[in-house]
Amino acid sequence: MSQAQVLASIDVVAPADWDALFVRELEGHAYLRAVEHAGLAGFRQVYFVVREGIRLLAAVPAFVTDYRLDTTVQGGLRCITRQVAALFPKLLRIPMLALGSPVTERCRVGYAPGATPEQRAAWLDAILTCMDAYAAEHQLGMLAIKDAPRDEPIWQRLCPRHGLRSLPGLPGAMLAIAWPNLAGYIDSLGAATRKDMRRKWRVGQELQIAWRTDLDGIADDVERLYRETLTHAEFTFEQLPLDYFEQVLRSLPGRAYCVTYTKADKLVAFNLVLQDRDRLLDKFLGMDYSVMGRYNLYHVSWLENVRRCIEKGTGVYESGQGLHHEKVRLGSRLVANSLWYRHRNRFLDGVFARVDGLARLDRGDDVGPAPATGTRHG
Repeated sequence: MSQAQVLASIDVVAPADWDALFVRELEGHAYLRAVEHAGLAGFRQVYFVVREGIRLLAAVPAFVTDYRLDTTVQGGLRCITRQVAALFPKLLRIPMLALGSPVTERCRVGYAPGATPEQRAAWLDAILTCMDAYAAEHQLGMLAIKDAPRDEPIWQRLCPRHGLRSLPGLPGAMLAIAWPNLAGYIDSLGAATRKDMRRKWRVGQELQIAWRTDLDGIADDVERLYRETLTHAEFTFEQLPLDYFEQVLRSLPGRAYCVTYTKADKLVAFNLVLQDRDRLLDKFLGMDYSVMGRYNLYHVSWLENVRRCIEKGTGVYESGQGLHHEKVRLGSRLVANSLWYRHRNRFLDGVFARVDGLARLDRGDDVGPAPATGTRHG
C-alpha cells in the first residue's frame, strides 16, 4: 500500500531513484541538492514523496518560509505596505508551506514511469493531504503551489478539492530553436526587431564572452553584480547566496555554466545557465547597470544564448519569467503558470479570497529590467 511522507533532505533519496521520476529534467536531484546545501536564507527545503515499501512512486520538492504578503504587490500600494512593514515587521508575514521550489521554473511532480492518469491523481491527492497535515502539525498558516503548469489538468482537478484557489502566475517563455545559424534567427524576426538586434549585436562584439564552469577569480564580482541587479528588482522572492551559484556549477558538471561578459578586464555581466541537448535554461542574469544600455547587455546575452543553442543542437531556449512583451518580440511563446493557495484559517482565507486581485502577478508585464526571482527576468 502506498503512503505519502515528508523528507527533511533530498540526500535520503538516491539520485537515480529521484531522477527516474523526472524524465530529462535539468532541475533534477543534483540541482535540488545544490539548492538545499547552498542554504537560502529564510527558506527550509522539504520534499513530499509517495512510497510503496521502498519503491518511490511520486515526489515533489517543497519549501517553508515566512511569506511577505506584499511580495507581488506593485505600484502605489507597494509604498503603503512597505511603510506598514517598517512599523510592524510581523504583520505582513505568514508562515507558508509551498510545493515547488524558490529557484525552479515550475512546480514539477515526478511520477513512476508507466503510471496511469488515475495513479498519478491518487498520488498527488495523497501529497496534498500530507501537505495539509504537515502544515497543521507545524502551525503553518498558508498553503501554496508555486508556478503550477496551467496546461496540466491534474492541478485543476485536484486543487479545488483541497480548498485551494488559483491566481494567474507569471508565465515562462520558450524559444524553439530552428535556425542553422544566428543570422538565420535574426532574419526570422520582424523588420524593426531585425534592425535593432543587428545593431545591438555589433555593439556587443566589444565584449569578451566566456563560458565558464567555475567562479575562480570572479566570485566577488559575481556577488557584486547580483546585489546590484537585486536592488533594481520590482519585486523579489528569494535572495541567493554566492554559494548557490558555486554549488550549482560544482554539482552539475557539463550542464551548468556561468557565461561572463567582460570589457577591459572588468566583469560587466554574468549569466547562470543550465544546458543539455533538449534545452538551455536561463537561471539568472546579473548586470552592471552603469553600462547596461551602452553594451546592450540583456540583448547581447540573449543572442549569445541563442547562438549557443544552435552550436550545441539544443532544441529550446527557456528564458524564464518577466519581460513578456520583449520575449514575444524576440520570437518566444509564453507558457502559463498558476499560483494555487489557501489559508488554513477559514476567516482569513475568506479575506484573502476578496482581496487577492491586488496581488495578481499578471497585473503588470514588463515590470522592470531584472526582477530577481531566480530566473532571467531581464
